[in-house]
Amino acid sequence: MDQQPSPLLKSPATFEEQIQTLKKRGLVIDDEDVAFRTLQRINYYRLSAYGLSLKNNNRFHTGVTFTQIHALYEFDHRFRYLIMDMTEQVEIAFRTHISYRIAHTYGALGHLESAHFENEKYHEAFLVELDKEIRRSQEIFIKHHFDKYEGNIPVWVAIEVLSFGTLSKLFSNMKNEDKNYIARSNYQAPAIYLESWLKCLSYVRNICAHYGRLYNRPLTSKPRLDHQAKQLGIQQNRIFAHLYVLKQLIPERKKWSDFVTRLEALLSEYNDAIELERIGFPEDWEAILIKRS
Repeated sequence: MDQQPSPLLKSPATFEEQIQTLKKRGLVIDDEDVAFRTLQRINYYRLSAYGLSLKNNNRFHTGVTFTQIHALYEFDHRFRYLIMDMTEQVEIAFRTHISYRIAHTYGALGHLESAHFENEKYHEAFLVELDKEIRRSQEIFIKHHFDKYEGNIPVWVAIEVLSFGTLSKLFSNMKNEDKNYIARSNYQAPAIYLESWLKCLSYVRNICAHYGRLYNRPLTSKPRLDHQAKQLGIQQNRIFAHLYVLKQLIPERKKWSDFVTRLEALLSEYNDAIELERIGFPEDWEAILIKRS
């Protein structure tokens, strides 16, 4: 069967040509020198993604400026770092919850036995991933356990080299009684909700870690929401839904209220550039995030 010829790729555009393309599409550029320097630092396609909500049929709405698009980019950059800070705290907490439960229920090497988990196939995949992470780890504590304990690495050490995604899968494959114990001991939500939330937060954390866009982006990972959240009309596929469940996983009230304060300050600073609905924020978002269930 004959292969169809591949369509020819566009020729690479210079920074000057990129500016002219934006202008032809109706974007207002008051200072071409500033635009030039910006495009030298931020890839054209990364930056132009922030203009998707500001145009139709590849033409920008009347009056849309380069400064507006750059402001959206800067907002998203700072928004990601706020969220990363909070997801990191959840990730560290669950490393502790999981390793403590396994160690005190099944022993120091209990994570290596498939009998201690729900699905043997999933556990085998976990062991492959764990071995890969251990082998490429440069952490001193891993080397110490190879040197002193013949490579026997207890769960409270092994847990520290796992990615958030692998950690989430490990939690999901724990026995129900173990997941329920962690849920009851630490949170006011059933384990089945925690499974969903960890999976979704690891997905969001991955977006943030790779400098992905959150603004005006439908998210494919949708957290399980309670009845109250559904009554509030929270959209599962927007980032606000992930912040709503993140609230349930940060028990320290001051830490969470500080986050909301910083978030409010960021939204106020970029009030003229952003549209709250593009990130799924309802008008009373602050009251929703502050209120405790």
